[in-house]
Formats: sequence, C-alpha cells, structure tokens
Amino acid sequence: MEAKLIALGVETFKMAIFLALPGLLTGMFLGLAVSIFQATTQINEMTLSFIPKILGVVIVIVLTMPWMLNSMIDFSTHIFSLIPEFIE
Repeated sequence: MEAKLIALGVETFKMAIFLALPGLLTGMFLGLAVSIFQATTQINEMTLSFIPKILGVVIVIVLTMPWMLNSMIDFSTHIFSLIPEFIE
C-alpha cells in the first residue's frame, strides 16, 4: 500500500513538472534574451524584463492549453480509477 502511494506521489510530481515546463522554459529563455539585450544596450529599465516574459508565458500557455487539458484529464481519470485500490 505504501509503495502505491509513493508511486502515485512521484507520478503527481512528474505531471506537475511536465505541465509547468513549457511556461518556465519560455520565461527562462525570454529572461536570458532580455538580459543579453539589456547588457549590450546598457538599458536598465526594470519593466523591460517583465513585460516580454509575461507576454511570452501567456502565449505559450494559451498555445499549449489543449495539450495541458488533455494531460490533466487523462491523469485525473487515472487517479479516479485508482480509488478502489486504495479503499480496503
């Protein structure tokens, strides 16, 4: 029983990372690009770093929303199918 719960926890963490990865990677790469731009032009405007990251992450989330939703539905269906195994 404990092994099943641990496996379920690991699977849950993997799904959370899997779903968060596109937005996080987009924010990281856009932040790096803006930092390089700021370093080369010596423009140190604080809002310049936030707006491209916010827009990029929102666009990526909107574009990957169907995939994320399908992944979450499949995972939830899998979790609900496991409920009888944990009720003993």
